[in-house]
Amino acid sequence: MAKLAKRITAARAQVEDKGQVTVEEAIALVKKAASAKFDETVELAINLGVDPRHADQMVRGSVNLPNGTGKTVRVAVFARGAKADEAKAAGADIVGAEDLMETIQGGKIEFDRCIATPDLMPLVGRLGKILGPRNLMPNPKIGTVTMDVGEAVRAAKGGQVTFKVEKAGIIHAGVGKVSFDEAKIAENVRAFIDAIQKARPTGAKGTYVKRIALSSTMGPGVSIDPARING
Repeated sequence: MAKLAKRITAARAQVEDKGQVTVEEAIALVKKAASAKFDETVELAINLGVDPRHADQMVRGSVNLPNGTGKTVRVAVFARGAKADEAKAAGADIVGAEDLMETIQGGKIEFDRCIATPDLMPLVGRLGKILGPRNLMPNPKIGTVTMDVGEAVRAAKGGQVTFKVEKAGIIHAGVGKVSFDEAKIAENVRAFIDAIQKARPTGAKGTYVKRIALSSTMGPGVSIDPARING
């Protein structure tokens, strides 16, 4: 524990008193402070001026990060017949219908993204209490309820990130790995923030993007100036 505390203290010391910085400066600080023995995820947290308890202030969607996430995404697809074959050909890890529903009901959830064809949503709907809290419920608004299951699987495997604002008005997402080049992380960060800006709901009033912080899995957060996203 003493070694861990010492490492955390040293990491925090590297980012303290920096104030709000540019995207590139934040990435450099995050990479410098990352000291875990594994390839840490670079995580973005955005505090929005919305109250998601109101339907017209909900923020959700998806974005394809130009340089991927660096994470292996396991995809499950609810489909039958030709669409099931299409999903398998595109690289889906699990494909099924009633059998997949029973597996999930049994507590076995071995996937990070769930996709479904529209005709199977009545079946998937029975799993709402299981998939909903895990943010795994297929939704047409983020492209996970679709007849084009092949493209949906490829997008999920290729670096697509889905997002949904939490009760406190915060959105979290992994936007790469510490091992990525700084320029690639910067591209991903800007692509994600741009998607959030475009997803601004009609009910959002005043300042929409309040605060932005970048960190690594085990590292301290660095504040990014929302007014200096592009430099």
